Amino acid sequence: MGFFNFLTQGIAIDIGTANFLVLQEGKIILDEPSIVAFNRATGEVMAVGSKAEQMEGKEHENIRTIRPLKNGVIADFHAAEHMIKGMLKLANPAKRGFSPSYRMVVCVPAGITEVEKRAIRDSAVIAGAKEVYLIHEPVAAAIGIGLDVQEPTGHMVIDIGSGITEIAVIALSGIVCEQSVRVAGDTFDDDIIQFMRKEHNILIGQSTAEKIKLEVGAAINELQDPPQDFAVKGRDLMTGLPKQVKVTYQDIAYCLDKSITKIEEAILLTLELTPPELSSDIHQSGIYLTGGGALLRGLDRRLAQKTKLPVHVVEGPLLAVIRGTGIALNNIDNFKFLMR
Repeated sequence: MGFFNFLTQGIAIDIGTANFLVLQEGKIILDEPSIVAFNRATGEVMAVGSKAEQMEGKEHENIRTIRPLKNGVIADFHAAEHMIKGMLKLANPAKRGFSPSYRMVVCVPAGITEVEKRAIRDSAVIAGAKEVYLIHEPVAAAIGIGLDVQEPTGHMVIDIGSGITEIAVIALSGIVCEQSVRVAGDTFDDDIIQFMRKEHNILIGQSTAEKIKLEVGAAINELQDPPQDFAVKGRDLMTGLPKQVKVTYQDIAYCLDKSITKIEEAILLTLELTPPELSSDIHQSGIYLTGGGALLRGLDRRLAQKTKLPVHVVEGPLLAVIRGTGIALNNIDNFKFLMR
């Protein structure tokens, strides 16, 4: 039995739309972009993760880069299978001539369909998983930030990822009510690209839009500690020549307003569907923001004004989901009822 345990390794995986994270023995051993590059002629995998990302937007006719996940779920099964295999090799290079089998806990969106669950499960099995457990991202986030999800106390968690925003009320080891909206970090990037095109006649790429979001992204027009204006370089749509313009955080708050409003509407709808007893708990404890979108400047203040509830940006929001998935892996017998 000891030899069997040696061959089987327990790992927690967060297959995000933007990033692929692997946690083993309480440590994050891999954090790479969720992208894979193929040779068009042979179909072979050329690179995964950061190496594949460096090729994105610069490919010639023999290279094809794919992001297998859209809005938090697998959109390209074949690419996802190869990406998971490649990522596991990066995380744990084969030694002594064999590859271990894995006991995997994989976090998935709460609103995922049975077909999408099967796609993730099948990809994991083909990549070497002996056992696969799926846990919903809002539940994993709640566990990761230290909430006791087994109590009869209601907690509201909002996880704003790259492809999807999930709002869930959790109590008694389950999701009581939830809403998923396909408005998240990638949507914000698209909004910024369109804004730069309309307002400044400048064409920028996805990576530049993400950099703008990180440097001067905001959800409100008045910040106590505003960032400095950011110089954006792109291509002038009128002349075709390189061009540079400066943008302010107010510009970005303006262009993100419609998308953030959609998230607010989903939050209000979830609160409307919440049972009265749990509403009382949420009124006392407030709302917990996790995911990369939680770092958007002023978002907590904007949501607090809209909901009239305290809003907390958790510590290390980017890693809350993978931490919770790792805790579930380490206590698999206690949390098995939370997993599918």
